[in-house]
Amino acid sequence: MSETGAETRPLVRELPDPTTASNVRYDPSFEELRDLAADDETTTEFGSPSYVSETRSRSADLTKNAVDAAFGERDRELVDDAIARAGDREMVCVDRLMGRHPDATFCCRLFVPVEHAHIALGWRDLFEPSDGREPDLYTVMDPDYDETAIRVLPDEGFTAVLGTDYIGEAKKSFLRLYMYRIKEQGGLGLHAGSKRVRVRNEEGDLQTVGQVFMGLSATGKSTLTSHGCWLEDPEDATMLQDDVCGLLPDGTVAGSEGEGLFIKTIGLDAEEQPELYEAATHESAVFENVAVDDDGTVHFDEDRYTSNSRAVVQRDQLESADEEIDLERMDQAFFITRNPLMPPVAKLTDDQAAVAFMLGESIETSAGDPSRAGESIRVVGTNPFIIGPEGEEGNIFRDLIEALDIECYVINTGYLGEKSADVGVEESVTILTEVARGTIEWTDDDRTGLTIPESVPGFDIGEYYVPDHVEDYDEAVAELRAERRDYLEQFDELREEIRDAVY
Repeated sequence: MSETGAETRPLVRELPDPTTASNVRYDPSFEELRDLAADDETTTEFGSPSYVSETRSRSADLTKNAVDAAFGERDRELVDDAIARAGDREMVCVDRLMGRHPDATFCCRLFVPVEHAHIALGWRDLFEPSDGREPDLYTVMDPDYDETAIRVLPDEGFTAVLGTDYIGEAKKSFLRLYMYRIKEQGGLGLHAGSKRVRVRNEEGDLQTVGQVFMGLSATGKSTLTSHGCWLEDPEDATMLQDDVCGLLPDGTVAGSEGEGLFIKTIGLDAEEQPELYEAATHESAVFENVAVDDDGTVHFDEDRYTSNSRAVVQRDQLESADEEIDLERMDQAFFITRNPLMPPVAKLTDDQAAVAFMLGESIETSAGDPSRAGESIRVVGTNPFIIGPEGEEGNIFRDLIEALDIECYVINTGYLGEKSADVGVEESVTILTEVARGTIEWTDDDRTGLTIPESVPGFDIGEYYVPDHVEDYDEAVAELRAERRDYLEQFDELREEIRDAVY
């Protein structure tokens, strides 16, 4: 029986069999999909396809899953309509593999109307070809539906995406369930990028460090994950994943996307983000809502359609991208924030790290809710795709980092105070590199109540002492801590020792 009391039906058996259904084009190639979407394409100066969608960000407030909310009659109607319409229209069906780790690989099947083939085109380039296995997860995406609604049935592995043509909605429909499945296995799904850094430590010995970055969309997660850290052989830094990973109980960080990245392009700069820029300007990229003129001229600095402009880029076009997508071990975790009262970096205890996980503090971006862009927000785990009790996720995270002996940090990629000091890419990358090397000298600072750097090689960290940039700092921090305590009170499942560690 379902949670609503209705008999659970084998939903996936109601979907068309793409290998035999006359209305389904099964697993078309990139070229075939591009041909199907030709009427919607503007070809860029780089020879790549560019499309403009009607919906230009995720419809988070119109998304509902059957674990966290009881499904009523209308919810079931939406699911039934999605399935029925998949059998009545000419559809494209694409199967792809999400993940490579034997405990974290899922076959994903996407149905989308032929008229919206560009969605399948962009989505397929994120994941690897299927090996013929039966699907584990299914999404039916129908942009022409007269209501925008996303309905998720986690236990059935099914998502109905209705009334939106945003490629990111298709992507997250599967990644959301990927993280849910990882949690069912005793691990934790992370909205995070992963990176392997090989550096010389203080003794001059070469060591390998696994780093993971947790942050909301457009806070610098992709930039920091993909950055080569200006290292020279034999030192190097390689990106494994830039969006969603699975922390397994043995410490492995399983990757999800094997072929592409869905990067934000607004303000993409060849000097500051050279690798992402090069990948985005390759003919293999697929643009969504990027400012492209009729003659193909691309304007990355223009928000003609939205500031949430995107590109699907290929991993093999990124010099820093490793052939592997799984990180053998997570040694260091970084919470990316843009809270102006936070220092460029602070080292956290295990309980403080669980607090940082629960707070998920950042600034709203156009990737989440364009109407609130620039506002301060909190999202547990910096992960808006959690299924199940959020407080439970904080407890799981706390237990895993203790058992696996993971160092945790909070890193500010924004500015201090009233924009009096900007923490740019150069500063953040320097910090990450020296944290990996173990060359930062730390001090317990009474005024901030945090463990912050006393010195960082190659970086005048003293210029970034937050109290020097905030008028009435002590009052502002006291108010912030009170807000944080109040916020944590809403999570009934969260353990008391974590609540008490508010910083």
